[in-house]
Order: sequence, then structure tokens, then C-alpha cells
Amino acid sequence: MRLTNKTLSEMEVGETANIRRLITTEDLYVFAAASGNYNPMHLEDSDLDGDGVKERVAPGMFVASLISAVLGTQLPGPGTLYRRQSLEFHTQAHAGEEVCASVTVLDKVNDGDVHLATTVRRLADNSLIVSGEAVVRAPLTKFDKSGLDIPGLIVQRHRHFEALLERARPLPIMPTAVVCPDDANSLEGAVLAAKEHLISPLLIGRTAAIQAAAAASGVDISAFEIIDAATDAEAAQKACALVHDGRAAAVMKGHLHTDDLLRPMLDKTTGLRVGRRFTHVFVMDVPGLAEPLMVTDAAINIDPDLMTKVDICQNAIDLALSLGIDPRVGVLSAVETVNPAIQSSIDAALLSKMAERGQIKGGQVEGPLAMDNAIDMGAARTKGLKGGVPGRANILVVPSIDSGNMLAKQLSFVSHAEGAGLVLGARVPVILNSRSDTPMSRLASCAVAAVHRFARNAT
Repeated sequence: MRLTNKTLSEMEVGETANIRRLITTEDLYVFAAASGNYNPMHLEDSDLDGDGVKERVAPGMFVASLISAVLGTQLPGPGTLYRRQSLEFHTQAHAGEEVCASVTVLDKVNDGDVHLATTVRRLADNSLIVSGEAVVRAPLTKFDKSGLDIPGLIVQRHRHFEALLERARPLPIMPTAVVCPDDANSLEGAVLAAKEHLISPLLIGRTAAIQAAAAASGVDISAFEIIDAATDAEAAQKACALVHDGRAAAVMKGHLHTDDLLRPMLDKTTGLRVGRRFTHVFVMDVPGLAEPLMVTDAAINIDPDLMTKVDICQNAIDLALSLGIDPRVGVLSAVETVNPAIQSSIDAALLSKMAERGQIKGGQVEGPLAMDNAIDMGAARTKGLKGGVPGRANILVVPSIDSGNMLAKQLSFVSHAEGAGLVLGARVPVILNSRSDTPMSRLASCAVAAVHRFARNAT
């Protein structure tokens, strides 16, 4: 970024400068956080007048602040100090609209003050949003510098999951066998998903424990069927039976170990196997990324061999297609070149070639890729990597459960991502929540399962 200024002696009456700016919903949240103005009319989801249209009105002072951006960066530029600013607001700007903020020099005063006319207009129809006049102290010293480093801001909101929930709510409610929901987190997650019209829970486990958890949490489960099971293993077996009987279209993990949930599903006679290996996918909503990011396998396959990784890739691709995502699979390793001493790099190269030959279908697969050049275009260019995946991967296939678990938790706890967890390869989606999951993660897991099931049944 390069900034230059116009000193007092360089400025001329009639001189003008402007900037154009697309107002985004993220701008509304950033301004609310910085200013403390939490007026719901200035946020994305408000409909204060009840007309069915969300206002999304940009705060007047945010729009006016674009004038200061012109003054501080262009005319006069760096070194400018405000003395006065008058403002008249003629109409409102909204998120999604592009505006142009302009300043024009009206007069130069001997003491160093400069008078400027200031406006902000909507570009679509040239309508005047803000007008006024600024008096500033112009810089006397020339400034011309590049390489300014301004920290970026990321709004910690989860618009991808919000959009996914909007897609899932109109779908048929999904009867879901909830296995051992006998603690607050698992029970409240199932009840919340039911309130959002995503699932219809069938609660399986020790009846007394489920009722005690409901009483302790203050949630009403009177509308839900409870199917008694004396042990975790029996509850998981009954969930499989409900799927075979057509009563359940999904299974949700409650308060039991993942191994205990999945073991009955792997039974060749009474389980839910349909040919492929069971694999786990985290669908991550990472603030700042343009689309969801999938991480697989981070929960089931500990040290997958090549053929297991084929199923890991294919299951993730199928899920991405169900969610309307163009699958770009980056197979991760420590390096982006094949090294015979690093098995993950060899597997990655083979998976890439298998996809090229049609043994993995529906998406682009590229590897080996290191983490940086899988998701960052600049890093990919630096390494000379070309094609549709390097720098743009939205599915990350990890070498092992260790690396996958670490990556998913780093995204959650360092990058403030929300993660939806799903087991694929079974007859029905298996919703795999963890005890630390937030309500949004639990809802998103149900939404992912519902959208995937609906898409799969439609084909």
C-alpha cells in the first residue's frame, strides 16, 4: 500500500479526490464493535418495522467516515488533521450498495486551514446520501511511502453455516436416532435441532438418565419418544435397527464413546455398512474464508492406507457436491514434492493420479501439497504450483488422525471456526458431535446431514 499527500502549497482550489466503497455486512459488524452502536437496524438480520424486509441500514457516521478516509489518504492525505466537519444526511445507504465519497477544495486560508466540500453518493443512481463541509489543517511536509502494514480484521461470524441452516430448514424433518442423550450437551443439542425443524429426535438410552438430564437442563422432552436401552452398546444397536426399520433417517451421537457408537454399525449383518469405509468429515466455517473448508479424516481412521484414503476423498467429494460446493481436494503432506521417505507424499501423488484416471470421481484432487500452498494462492505461486487446486483447496485430506485432529482444533480455537462433524459411508448420515461443540456447531452438523441426505435421495 502506497500513500502520498498534497501539502498546503501544492493544493489548488477546485482540486478533487474520491474513493469508491462497497458496503458489506461485515462493515456493519466492525462498526458496531468499534463504536458500541448496537442498534439492530444497522445489523444484518433486523426487521424492526415488520415488513418482511431486513433493513441492513449502514450507520450514518460509518458512511460519513468514508469522507475522512479521502481526507486522510488522498486529499490532502497523510498528515491531515480535522478542525471541523458539518454533515447533512439526505437518505440512507445499505449493505450491498456501492458508494463514492468525494472532497473538493473550496478555499485555502493563510493560517494553514483548508475548506473542502464533502459528499457521499450512491453509485447506482448518483443519489446524494451525505453532504457537508470540512475544515482541516493541511500537511506542510511531503509524505510518500509504500509498504505500510495495516493489520487486517476478520469478523467472527459464521455466514456459511447461517446460509446452510437456511437451506436445511425447508427440507423434510429428518427422523434421527439420538444415542445416549443423557447429559446436558447432547440432549440440549438434539432439542435445539428439533426446535429449528431440522430433526425429529428418537431418544435411545437409559430412560431415567435421559429424564434426569432433561430435568437438570430445564428442557421439555415430553414430545419425543424415549426408547429404553440398558447399555451404550444396546442403544447403538437399537439405533441401527431403527434405520433398518425405516424409522430413522440419521443417527446422532450422544453421551457415549465414538467407538461404542460405530461398532454395531460395522456389523456385516445388522449394521449400516454400504460398501465404502466409514470416514469422518469436519465441515468448517472459518471466518474470512469465502466458502466452507472440509478437513478429513480427523476422527475415525487413525493411520489410513492408500485405499482408505480413496474412500476418504470420495466421501468428502460426494458431501461437497451435496452442499453445492465445487470439490477441490488438497491431499496434505509436509512437502509439495514426492519424497520416498515420506509416505504421505507418495499416497498424495497416487491419489492425484487416480483422480486423473477416474478412480476418484466428481472433483479435482491434487497432491502432495503442504498446508500453506494448499490454501494460500501466494504460497502456491511462490512454489510454482499450477492448476485448480493449489491455493484454492476446500477439502483437506490429512495424513493421519493426529494431524487432522490438530488441524481441526487449531481452526476452531485459534481461527474461531465452527465445525460440523459427520460420518460418511454408512446407510444414513451419522452426526458426530463432541462435548465442546457450541450450539451453532450442533445445528450445523444436523443441517449438513439433512442437506446431504436430501441431495443423495434426489439423485
